[in-house]
Amino acid sequence: MSKTVVRKNESLDDALRRFKRTVSKT
Repeated sequence: MSKTVVRKNESLDDALRRFKRTVSKT
């Protein structure tokens, strides 16, 4: 399980979406 890192130019929603995509790949 990797940490969700929210970039300055990225909204929390986008970060969540990217995180879920990464998790589903594993």
